[in-house]
Amino acid sequence: MKRIAILTTIMLALPSMVFAAGFAKVGTFGGQELKIGVSARATAMGSAFTGVADDATAVFWNPGGLVNVKGNEVSINHVSWAADTNLSSAIMAFNPRSIPGTFAFSVRSFWMDPQLVRTAYIPEGTGETFDAGTTTFGLSYARFFTDKFSAGLTLNYLHMGLAETAVNTGAMDFGIMYRIGIKDLKLGMTIQNLGSKFTFDERESKLPVAFKVGVSFNAFKNENQRLTPALEFQHPSDNLERANAGIEYALNNMFFARAGYHINYDTDGLAYGFGAALPTGDGRAIQADYSAVDMEALGYVHRFTVSVTY
Repeated sequence: MKRIAILTTIMLALPSMVFAAGFAKVGTFGGQELKIGVSARATAMGSAFTGVADDATAVFWNPGGLVNVKGNEVSINHVSWAADTNLSSAIMAFNPRSIPGTFAFSVRSFWMDPQLVRTAYIPEGTGETFDAGTTTFGLSYARFFTDKFSAGLTLNYLHMGLAETAVNTGAMDFGIMYRIGIKDLKLGMTIQNLGSKFTFDERESKLPVAFKVGVSFNAFKNENQRLTPALEFQHPSDNLERANAGIEYALNNMFFARAGYHINYDTDGLAYGFGAALPTGDGRAIQADYSAVDMEALGYVHRFTVSVTY
């Protein structure tokens, strides 16, 4: 317990050491695509997922929750983002018999269709094309240290490119999850995108580090139904503090309805979604989830997730 208290204190103190609070620093950090949520389930709950994080997508939300994956899980996610861009990701989480804990491999790609090369003299296009995007490869590991406390780590390799220019760098996510034991109350904390500076097109930039604290609990639960509210506080390095609130209703662990709201965001507001799971055997299931997030002038952003547990 002493080690848990020390670790929790360090996590709470990290924001003051990493960030300069008081005003927004919009446009001063690179790698903004790393902040796009990938899971339809999580984003339908208003992205209040740090204190939930109990499936394979925990690698992107709070690696400390990855321990909740029992057996193996494959998750495929797709986001239709603004300005005709897309974000696709895939995760493979597994529990090796010889090593305690849960491992996961992940890949995330932010991409767009090839664009025409245009010049001042040929605005209609030269006939040549270029592409742009970011690809991230991640290795995650999480384990229980007590029956209530777990911690996880994700190491990411990033490749960012624009036409003929490219840069490679690394980043780390670290998260913890503490289970209080009352109404399945969970406290989660994570710090994301910790990495060194990188130079892109002769300009030095930093990754958008974010510190998040979240809590979730089961307000109501019986054999057939579950109602799980969640709340989250965020301290990003390039913007003002934010909050997320969400709720998930489950019926027989087969049908799900979710809603949430983003607080103090520039665009994101109301979120909602639903999902369905089809059991295929003992501990096996196929699940599909959908979410929509209102981004005001940018319209609704739609996300799709398909996961298989076995």
